[in-house]
Amino acid sequence: MKVSLFITCLSDSLYPKVGESMARLLARYGVELHFPRTQTCCGQPAFNSGYWDEAKASARTLLDALDDSDFVISPSGSCTGMIQHYYPKLFEHDPDMLQKAKRLGEKTYEFTQFLVQVLGVEDVGAVFPHKATYHPSCHGSRLLGIKSEPMRLMSNVKQMELVPLPFAEDCCGFGGTFAIKMCDISGAMVTEKVDHVLETEAEVLIGLDMGCLMNIAGNLSYRGKPVRVMHLAEVLYEGVLASERS
Repeated sequence: MKVSLFITCLSDSLYPKVGESMARLLARYGVELHFPRTQTCCGQPAFNSGYWDEAKASARTLLDALDDSDFVISPSGSCTGMIQHYYPKLFEHDPDMLQKAKRLGEKTYEFTQFLVQVLGVEDVGAVFPHKATYHPSCHGSRLLGIKSEPMRLMSNVKQMELVPLPFAEDCCGFGGTFAIKMCDISGAMVTEKVDHVLETEAEVLIGLDMGCLMNIAGNLSYRGKPVRVMHLAEVLYEGVLASERS
C-alpha cells in the first residue's frame, strides 16, 4: 500500500523531528512513507478567517498531491479535521472536487488513529522513565473523536508515570488565527492551561497537535518552567530507542 505523509505547516517548518519520528517508527512495521513534495498548507488558516477562495486554492493543491495515495497520515488532528470535515464544505457546489475531497477524507488518518485502527498496534515496545501528562487537543478529541487511541499507546509505554491533567479538555487558547486576533483571551487561556500542567508536577507534557503544544511550550518557556513538551510520536520513538539500548 502507498502511505503518504501529510506533514502540515508547523511540523514541516518548526518541528521536523515529529515527522522523522513518525517515519522511523512506522518503518518498523513495514510502512514506507511517501512524501509528495507538491503538498502545501491544508488551507485551514484562510478557511477559519473567511477567505474561502484562498482556502480552495490550497485545498486543490493538496488534493492533487495526495490523490494516488492509499492512506494519508498526519501528525495533526487539526489539519486532519480540516480535510475530513471542511473540504466537503468548501467544494459542496463542485461535484468533481467534492468527490475528490471525500475520497481524501476517507483515507486520511491522524497518526495514532493509523497506528491503532489500521495497523492494530497498541504497544510499540517503548520505555520512557518519566512522569508525564497528556493534553487532548480540541480538534482531535472533539472533531475526530480521538480519545482511546493515544491512551492505549501511552498505557503500554513502560516506566512512564502518566498523571491526569486537571481540566484536560479545556482549550489551550491557540485556535490558529484566534491566538492572534484575540491575543489577550488566548493568553489567559494558555496561562490557565499551564497552571494545570504545573499542578501535575509532570516532567513532560504530551500531545498530538503541534499548534497546541507550541502555544503551551511558549507559555512554559516565558515563565521559566522546565517542562519538556513532546508530540506522542516523539515519545514513542525515543522510547523505542531507549528500549533497544537497555
